[in-house]
Amino acid sequence: MTKLEQIKAAEARLLLQTYERNPILFVGGKGVHLIDEKGERYLDLLSGIGVNALGYGHPAIERAIINQSRALIHTSNLFFHEGQAELALRLTERTGLDRVFFANTGTEAWEGAMKLARAHAGLLRSEGKNIGTKFLALEQSFHGRTFGSVSTTYKAKYREPFGPVVPGVEFVRFNDIADLRSKFSDEVCAILVESIQGEGGIRPLTQEFFAEARALADSTGALLIADEIQAGMGRTGKWCGYQHYGIKPDVTTLAKPIAGGIPLGAIVCTEEAARAIHAGMHGTTFGGGPLACAVAIAIIDAIENEKLLDHATKVGNYFQRQLRTLAEKHDAIVDVRGKGLMLAAEVDSAELGKLIVAEMLKRHIVINCTSDTVLRFLPPYILEHEHVDTAIAALDEIFTEHGVQTTAPAAGGEHRG
Repeated sequence: MTKLEQIKAAEARLLLQTYERNPILFVGGKGVHLIDEKGERYLDLLSGIGVNALGYGHPAIERAIINQSRALIHTSNLFFHEGQAELALRLTERTGLDRVFFANTGTEAWEGAMKLARAHAGLLRSEGKNIGTKFLALEQSFHGRTFGSVSTTYKAKYREPFGPVVPGVEFVRFNDIADLRSKFSDEVCAILVESIQGEGGIRPLTQEFFAEARALADSTGALLIADEIQAGMGRTGKWCGYQHYGIKPDVTTLAKPIAGGIPLGAIVCTEEAARAIHAGMHGTTFGGGPLACAVAIAIIDAIENEKLLDHATKVGNYFQRQLRTLAEKHDAIVDVRGKGLMLAAEVDSAELGKLIVAEMLKRHIVINCTSDTVLRFLPPYILEHEHVDTAIAALDEIFTEHGVQTTAPAAGGEHRG
């Protein structure tokens, strides 16, 4: 048996069967490429589902891990260490918010944000305000796999096997202002949004919908909570997706690329929201440990020192233009959308989406298909034009072989500028 076959057999015997893995054993990576057990390189346009912002083997991450692991890995939150306040300062400065709680994952951060909203509503009630405990979430939302998170996640396949889920959640039609207004009342303690829905298909909020959500929350004291777990930390060319709108939430949640693969999540909130939490109400054993904080600090500094926000914008714009040119040639692409290096090309059938992912993998290019028909691109921020050209050429070839082609001109090598 090969090493891959041995691992597959062991996992089949020992692990809960929660994943349908691709039959590839990765053993390393460099830059924007993964390397398998045979030494073959794969262009990674998914970056561990939006995690590896600096790609693989980045020296800033390696230095941070080496230095901090030699000094201190864990203390628990019963004591101080040097990293939390330093990282919290970086996050508050870049989000425009005031206070931070560190968790291990995105779904834990979301759970904490929901608890914060309920606690804040309770505080307001104690001060004489009329406000309830209900959450408004959006159709096609995805916020995680734990009970609170899955309760605010739209698709029934994520919720129904574990019912009854957390009560008090109602879903609003995506970008439908009239539906939002009709479902909002003083019974609502928080409106829950993603500035750009990730698992839901890379779908941006409209300016008008986001502004109305902000106005409605302000009218009663409810919190506006923005899930930036996938869109945040620079992926869209700004530190948070909501910054493209000029609208600030009361609470945001961060994770995925924040510590480059070391588990870390964060709740960042206003002083007003933070009034509701005091010692003993919430906690974590591992969240915000010395190692994760040291790596996150190094990543934020590297993003700024290497001007990767501007780079993500420029390369992302180039990538999106090339996808749009491809869509003009191939009728099977029904939409292209996204911001920065959070991009999607929607195709006209789930079967085609699945086929394209498999065909790209045969060509040593990693993408995935979310929401059944949406080809999703979440590459490292260090992606270059030449990598985009490689991906577009492969997609063009696959669509030509398997898609519906028009007579429009082929997607060509656009000059960098």
